[in-house]
Amino acid sequence: MKYSLIFPGQGAQRPGMGKDLYNKFEASRSVFEESDEALGFKLSDIIFEGTKEDLMKTAITQPAILTVSIAALRGFESAYGKKLEPFLAAGHSLGEYTALVATGAISLSDGARLVHLRGTLMQEAVPAGVGAMSAIVGMNVEEVVAFCKEAAQGEICEAANINSQEQIVISGHKGPVDRASAAIGLTGRAKVVPLRVSAPFHCELLRPVGAKLRDEFENITWTSPSCPIVTNAAAKAVQDVGTLKEALYMQTFSPVLWMQSVLEMERKGTEGYIELGTGSVLSGLIRKISKSKRPYPVTGPEDLEVALEFLRGGV
Repeated sequence: MKYSLIFPGQGAQRPGMGKDLYNKFEASRSVFEESDEALGFKLSDIIFEGTKEDLMKTAITQPAILTVSIAALRGFESAYGKKLEPFLAAGHSLGEYTALVATGAISLSDGARLVHLRGTLMQEAVPAGVGAMSAIVGMNVEEVVAFCKEAAQGEICEAANINSQEQIVISGHKGPVDRASAAIGLTGRAKVVPLRVSAPFHCELLRPVGAKLRDEFENITWTSPSCPIVTNAAAKAVQDVGTLKEALYMQTFSPVLWMQSVLEMERKGTEGYIELGTGSVLSGLIRKISKSKRPYPVTGPEDLEVALEFLRGGV
């Protein structure tokens, strides 16, 4: 069975996520404990008992989502009775770091610390009110990019996430993002949703964050992942550690090519997708992109059986 593991990014968070995994599986519980120890504070308490506002802080959101996704993976493996052996792995933005942990390229402790740093740097990178992001639904990427170029006027306004054929997120300075959003809205052909974010992700404004992260990559231990990872920045399956590091650096300020990544996984021959972590956003996107390959979201114990049947060839 050639299946791909996929991992969500920021935006999937919710208070209490992963608590059912913590209660049911010892392997999942140990994931939360390891992240707590690595970070030096009780991330698990914030996830389980904190408010929505607590989880909105990017420096908390990122290790929280990574931890819950790995807890879902370990719980799934407990139910399956053996370690998963995916054909490919991929993650959306932050989820690419989770894919590295899931495939053994980096440890859970290093992954938790790395994305906590990533979130902190992103929060600090652009002063409040300087940047903005908007989701554009119903217009193709070529048209969206044209509106961004027209609105930029010497500032930054770029396509940040290519989520599906007609779901594009734009990012950059607030002025041009607002201008592009208004112009797109006036066409009457697309829905424009301003996003509540702490920084304008995946655009040129975050290049300094990428440089600082690249320095930090050299302070952790890397090994070749157990399967190729389809990277956000290039939508190519990669197993070489050096290339993976460069891809992580690039994705900080480059668009997340999620649609292209899904199409690459299909070209490689994947037979289905198992999404591990809170929510099922990526599964929803895959249903829009793929004509034949089904996603199986696993957010908690109640989702396990359908995904297990898929692995056993029954679905």
